[in-house]
Amino acid sequence: MIPGFTDHRTPTLACSIGGNGPPLLLLHGFPQTRAMWAHIAPELAQTHTVICPDLPGYGASAKPRELAAYSFRAMAREMLALMDTLGHHRFDLVGHDRGARVAHRLALDAPDRVKTLTLMDIIPTHTLLTDLRWQVARAYYHWFFLAQPEPFPDRMIAADPDAYFQSCLLGWGGAQLSDFDATQLTAYRSAWRDPDTIRGMCNDYRATLIHDIEDDSADAGARIRCPALILYGASGAMAQHYDVPATWAPRCTEMRAQAIPGGHFFPDTAPVATLAALQAMPGQTARP
Repeated sequence: MIPGFTDHRTPTLACSIGGNGPPLLLLHGFPQTRAMWAHIAPELAQTHTVICPDLPGYGASAKPRELAAYSFRAMAREMLALMDTLGHHRFDLVGHDRGARVAHRLALDAPDRVKTLTLMDIIPTHTLLTDLRWQVARAYYHWFFLAQPEPFPDRMIAADPDAYFQSCLLGWGGAQLSDFDATQLTAYRSAWRDPDTIRGMCNDYRATLIHDIEDDSADAGARIRCPALILYGASGAMAQHYDVPATWAPRCTEMRAQAIPGGHFFPDTAPVATLAALQAMPGQTARP
């Protein structure tokens, strides 16, 4: 799954672990798996113990039926349980897309556990949903399509999962399939062809409109207490429609932001630039 890493399982999560040093948790996004870190995690493992799980509902992790299991709060608790099992109390945390939303919630709910936080190509969930512009709704229509009650979107996607999910990879800032590593694409396709994974990913979005919006509304004034790095695709949908750093500045006590060349999926399409940004963050992944 990730070169040089060892695959592990807990009762609910599949993950890959490599390296030695301070713990670093990497969380992938939709519609991917932990394979998205294949060109980034091995380099970070030269200085850190790197843990790359599949999110609940994704990849080889468990795919519970109950919707509440897919809230960002519930998934954050799963990540904390994983790190407890591995013996890591405090750790650096990096997330992309849905993984970044889980990471944001984890940092709010367990601030004593997170040393540094890196969020990739998201604006706050509460901001996106309560200040929804028509241009964003057109680009991010999938939030509302996937959130429709089961089995409507699930069955439509299952008719041709490659066509649907590849359309997602090619959107939100533009890309072509040749921009993605062939081995990683194979891993993604293997995962998203599973009907249970399709249901799990839909449930991720269903939970947002039921559970996450309530949690985020209650915490609308909460601030991230650790140093935060905000990375975003220079040509991505979020950068086109928002001042991404400005959406995060009121929510952070200490923040640095940087645009990465490419669209939403820059960890896949620009792994070298992504890695350089991660390694440059003080106290997080810099080489000694």
